[in-house]
Amino acid sequence: MSGQALLAGRVAIVTGGARGIGLAITEEMHRLGAAVVIADSGVTIAGDEPDVNVAAAVAEKLGASAAAFTDDIAVQGAAERATRLAVEKFGAVDIVVNNAAILRDAFIFKATRDNWERVITNNLTAAFALLAAATPLMREQQKAGRPPGRIVNIVSSAGLFGNFGQAAYASAKAGLVGLTRVVAMDMARSNVACNALAPFAATRVTDTIQPANDAQAAYKERALRIPAHYVARVAAFLASNGHDMNGQLFGVRGRELMLFSQPRPLAKVVMQEGAGWNPAELANAVQAGLGASLTDLGTDLEFFNTEPLV
Repeated sequence: MSGQALLAGRVAIVTGGARGIGLAITEEMHRLGAAVVIADSGVTIAGDEPDVNVAAAVAEKLGASAAAFTDDIAVQGAAERATRLAVEKFGAVDIVVNNAAILRDAFIFKATRDNWERVITNNLTAAFALLAAATPLMREQQKAGRPPGRIVNIVSSAGLFGNFGQAAYASAKAGLVGLTRVVAMDMARSNVACNALAPFAATRVTDTIQPANDAQAAYKERALRIPAHYVARVAAFLASNGHDMNGQLFGVRGRELMLFSQPRPLAKVVMQEGAGWNPAELANAVQAGLGASLTDLGTDLEFFNTEPLV
């Protein structure tokens, strides 16, 4: 199948699909033949000041095979309405891309529960709600002979490495990795693949980075040089039926395509029978048997301290 026809006849819902990486994904899927519901309420990076014109303008530019859904996707019932819009407008839901995210950063000793709940609701609960609404339809479509659906969850290296001041954001993105695994398992019998994608690109998120030192300034400068279209191309591939990968965690950094490891036991020790498991015995066992495998507290800033290939 040609690249131009890769997603011909498919119907996608892209959350946060009117700006940044979400917009790049929307445009790429549309270019490849998909009809797209752009689910974007037009809020700021903190989740405030909604603007319905943001998604509407993108839909108008793309034409008849695009539609704007401007309700807050995190509000109860919005996911079901977005799914109904896709079916009423384009006849199906084949692809779901959970990309919408907000930031309300603070060190844990300054964080508030309200900001925590807003981020978790927007970045994780809304993704769950959309999948809970769309997957029954995907199952029925597959039973009726339609090619199986595809799900792409946009995660973050912050949810894998952790990052200073991002308790809520990192927790939500780590939760989205776990959700990816479970949905991949739940939908495997329907041949619906669910994969996660960690992007590295210039976005409103990278714009908010306030460098505290030269290393952070260099990281931001590199990130702002990486266009979002690399991420969009991989997302479109994962949304296609040209692969059988499921439950995987990918990363895209310019021309670098990465497959991330996922948590599995690295090492183990077996305590002696009858051991008291007192602190001294445990300390010795951990140091001798597990010490070399302990994970450091480095962030993605340190790990990806190289020039991107763009």
